[in-house]
Amino acid sequence: MKFTKEFLQKIPKTDLHLHLDGSLRLDTLIALSKEYKIELPSYTESGLRELVFKEQYKDLGEYLQGFSYTTAVLQTKEALQQVAYELAWDNINEGVFYIEVRFAPQLHINKNLKIEDVLEAVNNGLKKAKQEFNDTKEVQTGEKPAFHYGIIVCALRMFTKEFSYYYNQLIETHRYSNLHRVHDLYSLASLELIKSAYYIKNDRNIPIVGFDLAGQEDGYPASQHYEAYAFAHSHFIKKTVHAGEAYGAESIFQAITLLHANRIGHGFYLFDKDKIENPEIKDKEKYIYELANYIATSRITIEVCLTSNMQTNPNLKNIKDHSLKEMLKQGLSVSLCTDNRLVSNTTVTKEVQYAVDNFDISPKRLKNIIIYGFKRNFFPGPYAKQRQYCRQIIDYYEKIEKEIGISD
Repeated sequence: MKFTKEFLQKIPKTDLHLHLDGSLRLDTLIALSKEYKIELPSYTESGLRELVFKEQYKDLGEYLQGFSYTTAVLQTKEALQQVAYELAWDNINEGVFYIEVRFAPQLHINKNLKIEDVLEAVNNGLKKAKQEFNDTKEVQTGEKPAFHYGIIVCALRMFTKEFSYYYNQLIETHRYSNLHRVHDLYSLASLELIKSAYYIKNDRNIPIVGFDLAGQEDGYPASQHYEAYAFAHSHFIKKTVHAGEAYGAESIFQAITLLHANRIGHGFYLFDKDKIENPEIKDKEKYIYELANYIATSRITIEVCLTSNMQTNPNLKNIKDHSLKEMLKQGLSVSLCTDNRLVSNTTVTKEVQYAVDNFDISPKRLKNIIIYGFKRNFFPGPYAKQRQYCRQIIDYYEKIEKEIGISD
């Protein structure tokens, strides 16, 4: 069925995989770079689109290069708050009523900013936008649902001194560990992050709703971050993991079994037999089938980022070959996400349009996918309130279906 742009714009949506430092407004990046004297390859939007934030990238490495510029301007409380505030409104303005903003606070710690300052600044920006929208007449009268958000803190699978002031200090302080067992530092940094987030969440009433692991998969296994995820698990913190973005089913298996992942970021290579490297796995088809079936029956949601995957996987020539097709066929719980609004030049509405234009998605299936985003999120409140909010979202969705003339 052909869904109109008006319908996709109006329906309530979520974004559960949304990187703060990959989702700045381009004009804000330029303005902040001038204010903080950060050198850019160009100071025009067209120039940056040509040189840095492209339509297509050579690979994931080139895709990630733009983050060196965005993180460079996000080193003050004012910049962090402004970008978070604008990001919330960019989502609200396209009908996204719930977002989970993720970022690595340790990339923003410096001589003037502690981790508490970083998390508080981002929360203040999101909270300001939330309050402004939720105070509008449309929300107060119940015409529109309220806007809610959560924050997910990201640990990194690997890092070097050049990543940030914090990582430089960590490596210098533990330089002998770095010489012999560098992965010990990766483990230490992720454990320190989740412990910090847990105590700051409680002390400062910041809605930190989840823990994530991002960065290069190949060569940097999830097992190195077991202790940090064990802490999150034992303290009832929800967990997501970037897995299957550039590596295969084994990476997803580790995320689920070792890190107790509630959701999987990307999961693109879940069904790719050629990505399985363990020689002990003799029957690769069976392994993939059992893993996918476990994900389906456990309702582990996959955060699908179509545009991002097209841009970072040179072998993916046609979006119709994306593994979303098989995910839908096998009945997996999926949610459509942007990954990075700036770096991928996308919005949630564009991602939904991309999906319905290229895959077998009926009105009923689309509604299920959209509602999964509200049901499988890490809502910052009691379950009863989340259920009540979901009911309101479903009612609002069905009202728009009637207005537009969409039926199952």
